[in-house]
Amino acid sequence: MGVTSNKATAKKKTRRAVRTTSSIVRRSCALPRHIVTEATAAAPAELRGNLNRLVTTALQEYTQTRKRLGFEEAMGAMAADPAIRRVTTELMAAFPATELDGLLND
Repeated sequence: MGVTSNKATAKKKTRRAVRTTSSIVRRSCALPRHIVTEATAAAPAELRGNLNRLVTTALQEYTQTRKRLGFEEAMGAMAADPAIRRVTTELMAAFPATELDGLLND
């Protein structure tokens, strides 16, 4: 019986090792039915039949949106920073010739 026990332990260790090296995270979550219904209805046809892919896509889009909003916030804060505004004004004054670069004025 000691051999069987060791084999079982080895199998468990192998399974644990596979789980920790996998790029897939398995989680169970409870979603309100109305959200699933709305998301499925709004999803492209190729995602409607696969809730896992729909949730994955939704999380990817959410992540991209949050990153973009964070970047926009940082840019807004930088644009409002008096020190950065001063340096920008100095740079613009130092390089007036670049205004004549042939590009359209925007």
